[in-house]
Amino acid sequence: MSDRNTVSGTFSRKVKEEIKENIGKARHCQLAELAVIISFYGRISIKGGKPELGIQSEHEYIHEKFNSLIKKAFGIDELTTDDVMRVLAAVKIWNENENMFMDPKIINPVLLQQSCCRRAFIRGAFLSAGSMSDPNKSYHLEIVCSEERQASQVKEVINSFDMDAKIVTRKKNYVVYMKEGEHIVDLMNIMGAYKALMDLENVRIMKEMRNSVNRKVNCETANIGKTVNAAVRQISAITYIRDNYGLDSLPEQLGEMAEVRLENPDTPLKDLGALLDPPIGKSGVNHRLRKLVEMAEEMGMNSQ
Repeated sequence: MSDRNTVSGTFSRKVKEEIKENIGKARHCQLAELAVIISFYGRISIKGGKPELGIQSEHEYIHEKFNSLIKKAFGIDELTTDDVMRVLAAVKIWNENENMFMDPKIINPVLLQQSCCRRAFIRGAFLSAGSMSDPNKSYHLEIVCSEERQASQVKEVINSFDMDAKIVTRKKNYVVYMKEGEHIVDLMNIMGAYKALMDLENVRIMKEMRNSVNRKVNCETANIGKTVNAAVRQISAITYIRDNYGLDSLPEQLGEMAEVRLENPDTPLKDLGALLDPPIGKSGVNHRLRKLVEMAEEMGMNSQ
């Protein structure tokens, strides 16, 4: 299998640089993360009757994490042929009881019994085959797997933390993905990518602020539109009455209201009331103007 993991974007690199340095304190967590890295990039072969274990990845951080985990879990600075069986047995790829190799693509559930080990598993899976979109543009996190059973296990482990990861096929691969910003934040916390998490939260806060401002502006714009349309309707009604029947035909209060409105077409209702004698409130102005529109329609003004 070729190295599928091409880091997409600055934010993905930031997350991976951070979790590369994050190694579980407990040996069982180290083994869980080591197992998942081997499942994505491990190469097990037999030479001269002895097994060899290598990592095939073009990314240096994968090799660095593999070597760090080997050193932490086994006290080995450089993996030798004599150490390979011990490592493979510890990560449950070599079954000592049955004297056989197990499928390295699927992590033995024994290694994932504890929550901290499942966190290490997710960290190793994302480091190996994960990527994130620029959160300024969209929320999208994914882990690309070569086999469906591998993707199913990744999804199952992620969702054990009350997430909602899903799987989609892409070409010959199976992609475990998440699009909910809040869940992606939670997953970054699970992986221990705390600095990147804060950056993502800041982006989310700014997006929410912008969305809130946009909603307010849209609402105010809509209200202004309604106000303008109402004013146009009022002027049209008063003009119709004036041109066809004369404003003198109106009751005194409505006639005064009509004249004030014609003289002040852009004035808000609350200010129009102050121009009347005696002054009246906004609701009174609104009532009289509505009455003028109704009268004009009854007189034959075409409704808009």
